[in-house]
Amino acid sequence: MNLEQSKEDGGGKGRTSPATAAPRVSVSREALLRDLATVSQTGHMSAGLHLLTRYVGASHFLLARYDLVQEHGLDFVVSSNWPFDLVRRLESEIAATYSRTTELEKCLSVLQPKFGLLPDDADVPDGTSRQYCSLTFSVGRTRFSLMLLFDEDIVLSPERLREVGLLAGYCVSLTNGASQKVDREFDLTEREIECLFWIAEGKTSDEIATILGISRNTINNYITSVMRKTATKTRSEAIAYAVRNNLV
Repeated sequence: MNLEQSKEDGGGKGRTSPATAAPRVSVSREALLRDLATVSQTGHMSAGLHLLTRYVGASHFLLARYDLVQEHGLDFVVSSNWPFDLVRRLESEIAATYSRTTELEKCLSVLQPKFGLLPDDADVPDGTSRQYCSLTFSVGRTRFSLMLLFDEDIVLSPERLREVGLLAGYCVSLTNGASQKVDREFDLTEREIECLFWIAEGKTSDEIATILGISRNTINNYITSVMRKTATKTRSEAIAYAVRNNLV
């Protein structure tokens, strides 16, 4: 599974580094819809996912896209506030579990909450249950999985989980429309966006090369291309440009 970056705001993913958990606050359905309508105007996917996570009573979200073409399982992380090391620890296991599922089972699982257990040796945030919940949904021809962590004393509502699955599709569809416009305007490839995200995460070229499984020189070439296209002179300027234009 490649940890790639969608073109959305910097609060979530695409952030897979440690982040502050969503506060445990009771949110009404009416308040949620009102806040989502406000967030939808910005096109920032992670802000919407934070709202949905809080609404269902979870603490951390991870949204990943499935590779339906080559059937390799999860293709890349779109947006997340799971701790980075936890994502790296679980990526192969999550992908393997998906690849063992039949196509009929995948179709029947859409919008059906499923629970799994994190390995005993996986580091989870303090107070967080080792149980996690996953929801599969589709936007057009693309299939996504929303995985939620929650506190040890929390019981998630199946009804709210199904609502969250539907509304997560709404958030993704809005952001995808904004992302396509950004692609046309700034002409950055997915690999360039990917490298830009990891730079924003504070990763070095060597670390990004390890994450993506390509050479350090190739990473530097991508970064040079990003700075050329965005007319920036340093990595910090490129990150600032990307944030202003909702690229990361």
